[in-house]
Amino acid sequence: MHLPPESSEQRSEMLDPHRREKREDAATEITGRLLQKGVEVNTDEDPAVLADLLTAVERFESAVIEAGGDPMVNMPTSTDPESPDFVLPPRSGDESLDAYATRIDEAAEKLEARIE
Repeated sequence: MHLPPESSEQRSEMLDPHRREKREDAATEITGRLLQKGVEVNTDEDPAVLADLLTAVERFESAVIEAGGDPMVNMPTSTDPESPDFVLPPRSGDESLDAYATRIDEAAEKLEARIE
């Protein structure tokens, strides 16, 4: 039997037949966490990209807290946020998840700079 290249996803799946299921489970869990935070995503996105987005969102929320805000009051769906800067930036319709995560990180950086 000939194995695909060591770095390939196909090889990983051959060596761990449950790998795809684990990835799908991870995507579902991360998607659920993002949806709770007001971020619209789909479970069919790459779990690694979803994880990066979740990390960016959590960094932003931490910056909001450090700046004296409350992430629950400043949800993207909030009608009366404490400050527009405390609301997670919305994703534009054609924006990739990578680009969106980068923009959220930049917004977190701006909040962190205000704190220092």
